[in-house]
Amino acid sequence: MKAQLSKAVGGPETLVLEELPDPVPGKGEVLVKVAACAINYPDALIIRDMYQVKPPRPFAPGSEISGTIEALGEGVEGWEIGDRILAGTGFGGLQEKLALSADKIFRVPDSVSLPEASALLMTYGTTIHGLKDRGQIKAGDTMLVLGAAGGVGLSAVELGKAYGARVIAAVSSEEKAEACRKAGADDVVIYPRAPFDKDTSKQLASAFKDAVGPNGADIVYDIVGGDYSEPALRAIAWEGRFLVVGFPAGIAKMPLNLTLLKSCDIRGVFWGAFTMREPKKNAENIAELFQLWEDGKISPLVSETYPLERAGDAIAKLESRGAIGKLVVTM
Repeated sequence: MKAQLSKAVGGPETLVLEELPDPVPGKGEVLVKVAACAINYPDALIIRDMYQVKPPRPFAPGSEISGTIEALGEGVEGWEIGDRILAGTGFGGLQEKLALSADKIFRVPDSVSLPEASALLMTYGTTIHGLKDRGQIKAGDTMLVLGAAGGVGLSAVELGKAYGARVIAAVSSEEKAEACRKAGADDVVIYPRAPFDKDTSKQLASAFKDAVGPNGADIVYDIVGGDYSEPALRAIAWEGRFLVVGFPAGIAKMPLNLTLLKSCDIRGVFWGAFTMREPKKNAENIAELFQLWEDGKISPLVSETYPLERAGDAIAKLESRGAIGKLVVTM
């Protein structure tokens, strides 16, 4: 099988396409013929040794896949060869075959294409956990989404609307704004590129406040971090929930006096740890996502596909924040 391997610390240009022996499923595992691997921000971090997980080299990045079961390991029940599945892998997705624990895979409905299915788990899985379990979203809430045109951002727009919230999308361009409007955003704020001086930060805070309205945002869904976080916190509602999801623009330094003035919470959203600590609850969330998909309330946007040979280009585009929706590598 072919695999894109990280053999040295560095950016996507350091990945090497090589032939490897096919993996053999062990006890309780299935062998998956990978159809598609969606690209996520952790893929850019893990090859630079900047992610929480640091696998021994060589390894293939790629944290979520879809495909078909090609072989069953000893003791696997409830699955058959040919079943269509998706899975979060952490890493290893950018290879043509992968052995996975059978208790970590999810069945893909026949109505969903495998490339689309590969784009569901990390983005919508993160967001349904963030909005329901950490944000306690309810109908009538106002939600501000930073970085709203990426895969996680669009999942927040769609799920926010599905749960009855008023959603304000914050993005860096009109092209991205239009993608958010198509996903159902009620209003859009187009922000400048950081870094911000003090005046620009105040102007952005005012723009956020104007968009969310006089009562503020009940939920801020922050996928961006950096200089964008504080202006958003200043637009939060009394007892609002500020959800920390990611920080491609850098880790923000927040003035904690604002949490006192607004009696608000800053809450972390670490979906990966949640899946390990509460697998049953995570499985219930994923089942709910498929139902929302079948009901037409969510629809993962795969904006571009790449062959395995160009997987590094997909990671580079995501890393430069040029992606709208999800970028997917097909095998």
